[in-house]
Amino acid sequence: MNATYHKRAVRALYAVTVFPWSGVAAADLQSSSRAAITSTSFKLRCPTSFIAPLSVWRSSPLLPRGTLDSRTRRMSSTAMNNSQEPQLTTSQVKNRVALLQFHVTYDKLQNIATARESILKARDSGARLCVLPECWNSPYATAAFPDYAEKLPDVGDEDGAFASFDNGEYGPSSRMLAEMAKSTSMYIVGGSIPEISAGKIYNTCLIVNPSGVIVGKHRKVHLFDVDVPGGIRFCESETLSAGEGATCFDVDEEDTEKGLGRVGVGICFPEYAILLTQVHQCKVLIFPGAFNLTTGPAHWELLQRARAVDGQCFVLTASPARAAPPEEEQKYPHYSAWGHSTAVSPWGEVMASCDENPNIVVVDLDMKKVAEMRMAIPTSNQKRHDLYKLTTGGGGA
Repeated sequence: MNATYHKRAVRALYAVTVFPWSGVAAADLQSSSRAAITSTSFKLRCPTSFIAPLSVWRSSPLLPRGTLDSRTRRMSSTAMNNSQEPQLTTSQVKNRVALLQFHVTYDKLQNIATARESILKARDSGARLCVLPECWNSPYATAAFPDYAEKLPDVGDEDGAFASFDNGEYGPSSRMLAEMAKSTSMYIVGGSIPEISAGKIYNTCLIVNPSGVIVGKHRKVHLFDVDVPGGIRFCESETLSAGEGATCFDVDEEDTEKGLGRVGVGICFPEYAILLTQVHQCKVLIFPGAFNLTTGPAHWELLQRARAVDGQCFVLTASPARAAPPEEEQKYPHYSAWGHSTAVSPWGEVMASCDENPNIVVVDLDMKKVAEMRMAIPTSNQKRHDLYKLTTGGGGA
């Protein structure tokens, strides 16, 4: 490696690779860290001047052997107990995350099978945390939500003993998420699925840790009610009820400098991001979303970059892939998702993205960049609390 190439590689901030669903072998995904990322099996989403061996791109080596004692909380009306987690597997990279974008069909069991396959591909990529899309087990249609809704578990105990998973009290979607998180030793931010609870339907995201324990449960706070003339009309409140709390969880609490730290979770609308970053001190914000062909090209990337700069944090989004309208009339109206699952840096730069087709976006997060950004542009220290302040009520959102 010549000096110029080495210097460029050392200066590079992030390793960014998009793994298309087709034609990616497990052997390619599990290749040595010394293998160059210029393999034809990979689709790169970074400037050619930043191409370097993956070992150079990684912000830190694998964790030393040992048990992670990472506490996780749900920052809302319910707190969870501490939990002991399994150690990082040898194939995982500490701050590697995978954003899963796949087609959602009218067949729930097929959707669950597709999600399972995507999670396995995320594991093979070396990801430690993966994110599913919004409404991944159900068509995105207000009439479909009650038909596809499931009873979901709440934040679990530290032993991860969910006997009710075995006797069928909860639906197949949450059972799959818990089983896959434990079998792959990954954190899974479970996109969202329709939840039935006390006669109400919610758009709910489950967060599962590597022990298979539910460590967060976020019900969508801002329902998607829009009527754009000449564009789209969609009213989630026709069948859904709004959630009442902000949700976040901790990863690598013992490694405050390089670890992922506190991760905030929302669904679709990023409007309460300021609460997650200023009150709950999140370094990473995750928003499963299903923007459409009207709001997607106008606002999808714009909002993510704005929230990343506002909060001086990483912003990650996962969308369903865009499907062609069915040839035959279906029970529910067709919804065209925008796709373009994306990762944005604290500087507001798009680190990685994809198109509308099924993809897995894999990115390594250099968490030191959060501290560097907040020190270089100290907006949090420049707030005029004598003139204004952030107030919260209810569950914190």
